[in-house]
Amino acid sequence: MAIGFPKDFLWGGAVAANQCEGAYQEDGKGLSVQDVLPGGLVKDRTKVPTEDNLKLKGIDFYHQYKEDVKLFAEMGFKVFRTSIAWSRIFPKGDEALPNEKGLQFYDDLFDECLKYGIEPLVTVSHYEMPLYLSEQYDGFRNRKLIGFYENYCRAIFSRYKDKVKYWLTFNEINSLFHAPFMSAGINTPKSELIEKDFYQAAHYELVASALATKIGHELMPKAQIGCMVLGVTLYPLTPDPNDIILKMLRDRETYLFADIHVRGHYPKYILNYFEANDIKLDITQEDLDLLKHTVDFISFSYYSSSCATTHPELSESTGGNLIKGYKNPYVKASEWGWQIDPQGLRYTLNKLYDRYQLPLFIVENGLGAVDELVTTDDGTQTVVDDYRIEYLRAHLNEVKKAIQDGVEVMGYTSWGCIDIVSASTAQLKKRYGYIYVDRNDDGTGSLKRYKKKSFHWYKDVIATNGEKL
Repeated sequence: MAIGFPKDFLWGGAVAANQCEGAYQEDGKGLSVQDVLPGGLVKDRTKVPTEDNLKLKGIDFYHQYKEDVKLFAEMGFKVFRTSIAWSRIFPKGDEALPNEKGLQFYDDLFDECLKYGIEPLVTVSHYEMPLYLSEQYDGFRNRKLIGFYENYCRAIFSRYKDKVKYWLTFNEINSLFHAPFMSAGINTPKSELIEKDFYQAAHYELVASALATKIGHELMPKAQIGCMVLGVTLYPLTPDPNDIILKMLRDRETYLFADIHVRGHYPKYILNYFEANDIKLDITQEDLDLLKHTVDFISFSYYSSSCATTHPELSESTGGNLIKGYKNPYVKASEWGWQIDPQGLRYTLNKLYDRYQLPLFIVENGLGAVDELVTTDDGTQTVVDDYRIEYLRAHLNEVKKAIQDGVEVMGYTSWGCIDIVSASTAQLKKRYGYIYVDRNDDGTGSLKRYKKKSFHWYKDVIATNGEKL
């Protein structure tokens, strides 16, 4: 008899506060780094928020969350991944006391989830550092950020300790090297940073993450605290040994962060690299002691794969969110050029589990596409998104195979379970959700919610615990 999904598998969906909430200055919220990124990853930051930044409006989840959570419950969600907007709790980031109205909003949101038996899975920092910390302290280039992050964690852990069982410290922590302003609040232009700057900021962020894990375990003994990495799945383009070695070195860019989160110390390969390249970091004994506070599980995002090669003339660059590679001739690509590779998810799950033997949680996976709202014969408005169902079905079949391989998978939260503003392009026409939101890229629209065909498909998937895909 084939092994299926575990009985306690956590089915659900995922969003980020900065991509859905809107209400960017309501109830005492301060500005975040996202509020000055109107073009997503494809444009530089602005000095002040501008009207063309759709993330300032989001999908008005801040005011419509009750309706949306009710729809999640109708699908049968067991878990809902969201983030807390740091600048709702500490508007500038360096205050001593938190903003009560910000705390109350997440109290209400988590209560609404729990009312339907949905467990919140909360990302402490999801690309939304208070802008003040970036501009005044240069983000995680400054050791002081560890203390500000600690103060933030203590506030939310103490407040929500009886409501939230699952926590992630930083979203895609390894993205710091590719998007330092968005990921780590580094205000210095990327072009002016040297290699040491990236590793130093990464160290401070890793120490902050370990400190959060320590505090979380102390304040919430029954909670599970995980790390979250950008799942970069690479294949060598050719069997040339040079491509194999390049893939090995590129893999370490991801492994480094997971290695430290899971094993509690710097791996030998990076220490040797620091020595060979004369990279001397500010690392204290207290830091090293804190790093020993390791995570309970590993979560990751997976959308696509790409190839590494020393023969660029044999291929061309792929599309992607933060990290690009070379095209694989054996897989298709999405409208945005992201390579669609369901088997890569099975490979990634096995690769991570073989290395760490810790439970894994797929917290982002999905297909961004242009959806068309249509009216059916009975007058219902919907989106016939068979392409999304095909993508998700193929990936979940590979998750099932990974479980049969022996991988311990905790759960699956598909990305953008309700349409949200894209992080990579700051568009709403690039949609991921099971629920269509009537809002356009120019900010117009009724904000009315409509169930897509995939809504009903995913409801059946959850109801049958993945037996019906």
